[in-house]
Amino acid sequence: MRIVIAGGHGQIALRLARLLTARGDDVVSLIRNPDHAGDVRATGAEPVVCDLESATADEVAGRLTGADAAVFAAGAGPGSGTARKDTVDRGASVLLADAAERAGVRTFVQISAMGAGEPPREGSDDVWAAYIKAKGEAEDDLRARDLDWIVLRPGLLTDDEGTGRVTLAEPVVGRGAVTREDVAAVIVALLHASGVERRTLELVNGETPIEAAVASL
Repeated sequence: MRIVIAGGHGQIALRLARLLTARGDDVVSLIRNPDHAGDVRATGAEPVVCDLESATADEVAGRLTGADAAVFAAGAGPGSGTARKDTVDRGASVLLADAAERAGVRTFVQISAMGAGEPPREGSDDVWAAYIKAKGEAEDDLRARDLDWIVLRPGLLTDDEGTGRVTLAEPVVGRGAVTREDVAAVIVALLHASGVERRTLELVNGETPIEAAVASL
């Protein structure tokens, strides 16, 4: 497969690119900062500079031409304010989906978050509330499209070594942690599975091997 990852220098995206290229897939990673190109190349992926906060849908569609799937792994990241939660976590996802439709790329995996679309937990600050709102609106936009979309909501992300075992199901799974390595491995399995599209899935570490968890869908 040829797969385009938006937010290609993110922690999940780098792991995902490494896993995909190791199995022989062709990966293009869209990055905002050209200084990150070396890290992307080290995964085996091709870095392409494309700022999703300023690019047009036609420009992004050109990057997607010939791809089999698009993965939205971008995020404003820690330290960003409420405005960039909207322009990146919502706006960039909408832009990538627009581009996918124009380029004829039907498979679209969106990395979202537990709690997306729900009222923020009591005591949450304005930035977290803006983040959850943006993720929820990005999900709603994707569900309204004629794409083979998958929304993946990981739990609390950790940098621990991957376990290869997860709980993966439609909501509500319940809160829990999941390693970034396992999130990436689940996305690989979803991209290469059939019959898993048009689902919202929640993901935490659990007892089921990843391939079996995806097959059970």
